[in-house]
Amino acid sequence: MYAVRGIGQKLFIFQSQCHRKALSTSNKLLKVKDTAKSYCYIYGACGFSTATARLKRVGTHNGSFHCDEALACFMIRLTDKFSNAQIVRTRDSQVLENLDAVVDVGSVYDPNRDRYDHHQCGFEQVFGHGFTTKLSSAGLVYKHYGAEIIAKELQLDVQHPNVFQLFLAVYKNFVEAVDAIDNGVNQYDVDQPPRYVNATGLSYRVARLNLDWVDPDQSSEKENEAFWQAMTLAGSEFLEAIHFHAKSWLPVQSIVMESLSARYDIDSSGEIIVLTRSCPWKLHIFELEEELKIDPTIKYVIYQDDRSENWRLQAVAVSPNKFSSRKPLPLPWRGLEGNKLSEVAGIPGCVFVHMSGFIGANKSYGGALALARVSLKA
Repeated sequence: MYAVRGIGQKLFIFQSQCHRKALSTSNKLLKVKDTAKSYCYIYGACGFSTATARLKRVGTHNGSFHCDEALACFMIRLTDKFSNAQIVRTRDSQVLENLDAVVDVGSVYDPNRDRYDHHQCGFEQVFGHGFTTKLSSAGLVYKHYGAEIIAKELQLDVQHPNVFQLFLAVYKNFVEAVDAIDNGVNQYDVDQPPRYVNATGLSYRVARLNLDWVDPDQSSEKENEAFWQAMTLAGSEFLEAIHFHAKSWLPVQSIVMESLSARYDIDSSGEIIVLTRSCPWKLHIFELEEELKIDPTIKYVIYQDDRSENWRLQAVAVSPNKFSSRKPLPLPWRGLEGNKLSEVAGIPGCVFVHMSGFIGANKSYGGALALARVSLKA
């Protein structure tokens, strides 16, 4: 788990109406009382505030929360401009107007004023770079500040080429789903109901942090504590996504790219690649095939298993979310092992072929390549 800057610091809660107030304090809670019925709630990290160097204030709505504004609030506090800013939860338009930034409320998108709402009529902003999903408040903040956040987190210059690659990858593999779910975008263009329920994603887990209707304490203070937990959850997974893509995703992309470039050296068909080392290659195959316009597509990937030292032969799936393969290993081989498989295939050193035909193994590189070549012609 990566450290979540600012989240673990002491929390102050303010109630205010920005005019006639009486102040009372306790050890952990600072309240500003008012006779008005409408309140806003302000969260901020510990810090000194002066007339010349005050903490910035970022607004979002109170009431039930979603993943997009929780993530948006977390991300914007990582920027230089809004470092550890106070979070103000209110729907009072007069309060919102005087804040330094506003996300997911206010019916205004204006990056020059740091206004990032997506609910207004006519809003159709997308991330760009080939993405077509309408943005939520999370996507809006990420679009304008994501590159800066990634550069700071990885201690790179914002112009470093890896920053832009990660900027696109983290959007595609993390932020876009938050945008889509908040805007009600279906993942699949089908009219049939899903075959199973998947309620384990980040947006679902954030939603479950809202107060349950049976909770005896339905106070605004309790609601705001839950929102802070939502920011922590969404933010920690966002940072994990950045570090995963920097530490693992980028190196794998280089390995797969190198293998694709050498595919005709492996086999004249261009449909077999060999990885220089075992790695999680699957997503990269589809992305790089599309980017490089590879035709014919890759059918088999060969790599050496780190543990057994056997050579694996894996059939590429028809798409990232499908289990079926573009060209499964031949039916007569499936479910066979060892000498029996070698006898049927006519290739020595065979270890196994899975019942579904998506993967097999041989004791040598030459044996695995022979299996792939025979499979292509089957």
